[in-house]
Amino acid sequence: MNWYYKFSVLFLLIFLSCKSDPGTSGEITPPQLVSINPPNDAKDVSENITEIMLYFNENVTLKTPYTITLNGSPLNNIQPGIQKDLKIPVSGLKISTVYTLIIPANTIKGPSGIFIDKEIKSTFTTYTPPIRKFSPQTQKVMDFLTQTYGKKTISGTMANVNWNTEEADWVYALTGKYPALNCFDYVHHIYSPSDWIDYSNTSVVENWWNANGLVSIMWHWNVPANTAGQYAFYLGSENNQTLFDVSKISDINSDEYKIMLKDIDIIADYLKLLKDKNIPVIWRPLHEAAGNTNSYTGGKAWFWWGGKGAVPFKILWKFMFDRLTNYHKLDNLIWVWTSEGNDPDWYPGDAYVDIVGRDLYPESNVHASQLYEFNKVKAIVDNHKMIALSECGGIPDPNLMFEKGDTWLWFMPWYGDFTRKDTQNGIYWNTVMSNSNVITRDQMPSLK
Repeated sequence: MNWYYKFSVLFLLIFLSCKSDPGTSGEITPPQLVSINPPNDAKDVSENITEIMLYFNENVTLKTPYTITLNGSPLNNIQPGIQKDLKIPVSGLKISTVYTLIIPANTIKGPSGIFIDKEIKSTFTTYTPPIRKFSPQTQKVMDFLTQTYGKKTISGTMANVNWNTEEADWVYALTGKYPALNCFDYVHHIYSPSDWIDYSNTSVVENWWNANGLVSIMWHWNVPANTAGQYAFYLGSENNQTLFDVSKISDINSDEYKIMLKDIDIIADYLKLLKDKNIPVIWRPLHEAAGNTNSYTGGKAWFWWGGKGAVPFKILWKFMFDRLTNYHKLDNLIWVWTSEGNDPDWYPGDAYVDIVGRDLYPESNVHASQLYEFNKVKAIVDNHKMIALSECGGIPDPNLMFEKGDTWLWFMPWYGDFTRKDTQNGIYWNTVMSNSNVITRDQMPSLK
């Protein structure tokens, strides 16, 4: 075989090899869409998203003018310059809505100038809230809260320890106006009924509701303390604390499970008395569960129901929710979960929570805006729940609330010095109760 023949054969083989490999031959191809976010057919996409992202295998540009639509409406704020990841800004999405993005053929091209010659179409569905079934009166309360949220803030006070309106009466004596909400506490259920506390006597709650006040109830849940015959809710090894193991909620044969079940059923009977009188309850159990767990290294829960971490806490929350809602048929409860602002892993889930609370006790600038804390909670629930200042020291300036944006659904100072002392609130109540952004009890509609 002469050299000329050998060279010809080699040239032919190289040529054929290049023809069979488009990458080697320099064949020009359009860009390829690698992925899209939200993905096609995605469900429960947040209605608060601000962009749809398209990812390509190479840099792309848009032809101008372009026509890109979301549910038929043009999207006009897209940067047409060279970019590998195409960002499509969106806003104002609504819940429970199917959205379809359409990018017509010959809209996107690569560096070679070759356009994608096929339409890009992607569909997603936004978040659908869980369905909650309330009694008629409770639905009216929920509707009122929903209509109020972001427009005004509801004034509130805490009972002086358990089953009274003493702090609300004090505010009335000072300002001539009652707060719209009063929170009671089943803290002493282990001693009820007795001559000094009897939760079956609901007259104080009935009177408040009949005067158009909103009823809230929390539960400092006392369980057997480390000292026999004593009770406690604070977590710890001291005699007046408890090492009660919340994780035993998953062990139906344990003594702890039996105590928790028994106590929940006792509280259910008290709540039934209010249901039978058509009184809705803004129900805030198991509050501040995370404590300082996520606040700093070595941080701990301060109540026993948070003592074993987020997982058993959520099991207990869901157990209580199911027991009260489905077993005891208590449809007069509006459930409030209390966040520490840094505890998304402790959130029981949208199906088990109606409102989110935040408890704040600032040591300085006690009437300053609390927008930073408000936004932390807002992010945890993706703005899907109303947010209340479920406990506080100083009440934030109501004008600042609506100027800055921390529009708490309600505020509720703790009892005693937090309500009455001037360094916390005290005389400041006069300013608060006369503010046009604040709802007092005399401004409440009848929700019966």
